[in-house]
Amino acid sequence: MASCLIQVRVHHLAQPSACSRNGKGCVCVSPRVGTLASKTSANRTNGQRIVKNDTISESGLKSLRNPFRRSGTVRALQTGRSAASIVVADANSVKEELRSAVAPIDRGIFGCQKAERAQIAELVQELEAFNPLPAPTESLEQVAGDWRLIYTTLQILGNKRTKLGLRTFVNLGDFVQRIDLESKQAVNNVAFNVVGLGSLEGMLSIKASFEVVSPTRVDIKYQESTLVPDKLQTLFNKNVDLLLAIFNPEGWLELTYVDEEMRIGHDDKGNVFVLEKM
Repeated sequence: MASCLIQVRVHHLAQPSACSRNGKGCVCVSPRVGTLASKTSANRTNGQRIVKNDTISESGLKSLRNPFRRSGTVRALQTGRSAASIVVADANSVKEELRSAVAPIDRGIFGCQKAERAQIAELVQELEAFNPLPAPTESLEQVAGDWRLIYTTLQILGNKRTKLGLRTFVNLGDFVQRIDLESKQAVNNVAFNVVGLGSLEGMLSIKASFEVVSPTRVDIKYQESTLVPDKLQTLFNKNVDLLLAIFNPEGWLELTYVDEEMRIGHDDKGNVFVLEKM
């Protein structure tokens, strides 16, 4: 079966591109709005973003450009068994890049290099462009369950980190969020391990209610918190309020990407949260 591969450099988008071959099954791409065409239609499958029909809007063109700003290339890939498809990006590959980028920086909560943060921000934007659930609060069953934080722009730095002992003898463990649809509650559990006190482990648990206010946004209200065991409460002493202030989720959260593996949200304080389904 005839097929072709086309690559268009982004910085040449002002120039129209053409197929290297004009035959059955060949795909033609023009960078001008409304002139992206294919011999046949295409579908979205297996996490891949595929252009459908014969035209694309200005906003659609922006979302197509965005995923390949780093490589500078828009890739159009071969015909399938029965239909020609233009594969613009693969969400799964972006997720893998994002996981690799956040792995060495301990979720970013203690800071990271400017270049690392910029790279992660770009990957987050790329993934958001392929959001398969544009109205997540209308399908909350996709959001329910346990989620583990893998990256955030929320930071514990300087004097705050020192006061909480997070430079020396207190280690910050997993941050896990449980979404319970029946009770309309979100429970954030932050694990701690204390060095030098045997096997002392503890947890800060913050319970909050949530209310849907738009197809993508929920309002969150703090309800209560617990810090166990008592030894950990004593250890943090007068800094418990500081701990709660850092992890208190009250405000609103905008859900910008949700699939069966990963979730991205932005809160009213400007923080970004990337979580993986457990």
